[in-house]
Amino acid sequence: MATHPLEIGVCSWSLQVKSIPELKALMERLGIRAVQIACGDPHHASWEEGDDMPKAALAAGFVMTGTMLGFPGEDYTTPATIQQTGGFGDPATRKERLERLDWALARTAGLGLADMMLHAGFLPEPGDPSRKAFLDTLADAASRAKAKGITLAFETGQETADLLHQTMKDLACDNLRINFDPANMLLYDKGDPIRAVEILGPYIRSVHVKDAFRPSVAGEWGSEVPLGQGEVGMHAFLGALKKVGYKGPLCIEREVGDQSARFGDITHGIEVVRKALAELT
Repeated sequence: MATHPLEIGVCSWSLQVKSIPELKALMERLGIRAVQIACGDPHHASWEEGDDMPKAALAAGFVMTGTMLGFPGEDYTTPATIQQTGGFGDPATRKERLERLDWALARTAGLGLADMMLHAGFLPEPGDPSRKAFLDTLADAASRAKAKGITLAFETGQETADLLHQTMKDLACDNLRINFDPANMLLYDKGDPIRAVEILGPYIRSVHVKDAFRPSVAGEWGSEVPLGQGEVGMHAFLGALKKVGYKGPLCIEREVGDQSARFGDITHGIEVVRKALAELT
């Protein structure tokens, strides 16, 4: 099954579920059928089904928009710790993370999916001596994904839209795209998310719908808030996506609070998105 244009979905890890039946039950309560599903890693849920997760997910009847991969050892305590430990940024972990990527690509293929999302890590600026080796690693990741017919989508936030756009042009891989998260642009204080949509539009493959405020202290995190209560501006954001021709799913992500609080915030978020879409019709 395919998603409808701009279909509202959810990120499985936001619901803090441990099994496919639990995920299915909560999605039914939310009244949605689309989900971006965690591969099954420390940051995005470990499935009780283990190696049988793909079989269980395929039988569940919901629509999967793609998978999400996180790496063991990524530390989101502060922006500085994730800069040191995120994605493929640390040369010392690249080999093992490419091996983990291979595992996740196999799982994505086993789910019958053609899209996988991940944080690439903090991209070096042009002229930085570490940039070539970093981009060579990303090109290697893209090649591994292409061999399995999978598109990799790098999530926004850890760099400006201009730097990410330049990097996509430099890599020039037809199976590298972007998973756009407007709140991450604010949480990392990397620019205006609406302008970022305009810059990155042709590369946007999938979307996390999330809201936040910028940090009040440089070097610290901004604050994530329920949809419609932050600085993104859902109406403007969704309008910008439509303007650049985006027709993919809108997967709501919530990473703050316990399961009950998150469920309530996601329920509220679905209504916020529905209302904004109706007004833009």
